[in-house]
Amino acid sequence: MDRALIVSGSDKAMETIAGFLHSCGYTNLTSTASGSEARRLLDSMEYALVIINAPLADEFGHELSVAVAEGTSSGIILLCKSDIADDVSDKVGDYGVCVVSRPINRAMLHQSIRLVEATRSRMLGLKRENTKLMVKIDEMRLINRAKCALMQYLKFTEPEAHRYIEKQAMDTRSTRREVAMRILSTYES
Repeated sequence: MDRALIVSGSDKAMETIAGFLHSCGYTNLTSTASGSEARRLLDSMEYALVIINAPLADEFGHELSVAVAEGTSSGIILLCKSDIADDVSDKVGDYGVCVVSRPINRAMLHQSIRLVEATRSRMLGLKRENTKLMVKIDEMRLINRAKCALMQYLKFTEPEAHRYIEKQAMDTRSTRREVAMRILSTYES
């Protein structure tokens, strides 16, 4: 199972959460009592789940949850007292932080963890799809620049330039991107 980070100012709560996460299948757990130490840990390692039990030793915890949301793809659960849970949720809800009020029961925490895992999985899928699309857009821009070079220097029409790149890719058994890069290295040097 993935890594989890527990940030809690209370040792007893930290042990309880660790035991629960262990029963959920998380075997690689890291824990700390302060937000600054958590930030340092997050800079050096990726965690699938971050549980913050507010308040912390050096800050409340909602600032940390926002920083985690902006800087990582970790799922985040922020535990806080029930009387302030709605206010905290208003502050961090737009960042995708799941706020759970204390006292918590095992069923609620388990459901929250599964919800955060599902949300994180979907977000990672969208991130992968976005990366693929960005690569494709970059390739299209490169090919269009190569077409423009062919049109400018060899007086090809756009369909002729397109056909030339396609034919070169087939004849040389290379990608259109590689053909476009060769064309650009020839004419844009």
